[in-house]
Amino acid sequence: MSDQPDSRAIHPLSGIDPLIHAPARLMLLTQLYVVEAADATFLVKQTGLSWGNYSTHMAKLEQGGYVEVEKSFRGKKPLTMIRLTDSGRRAFQEYRASMQRALGQLPE
Repeated sequence: MSDQPDSRAIHPLSGIDPLIHAPARLMLLTQLYVVEAADATFLVKQTGLSWGNYSTHMAKLEQGGYVEVEKSFRGKKPLTMIRLTDSGRRAFQEYRASMQRALGQLPE
């Protein structure tokens, strides 16, 4: 048994998922949470991210196992579709609940 207190008992935000909490990744995940899948162009337009920022943050989400990226062609045009994985959906739900708990404790 550890003498260290559980970090979540110290502050409700201390255990927040840093992979989700970055603003650009949070924007991407909030878009993906409400759809079955989205294409990359849609996500870039909805979030206002540059293609470079989109690519960097999407790669981190993919490496973390939160999104699945599928590349194909529609006719002769490349098409990149992104969807939340089951673990990504659960992680986002946990993040959302943690934020609601933390913010719900603040006085108005």
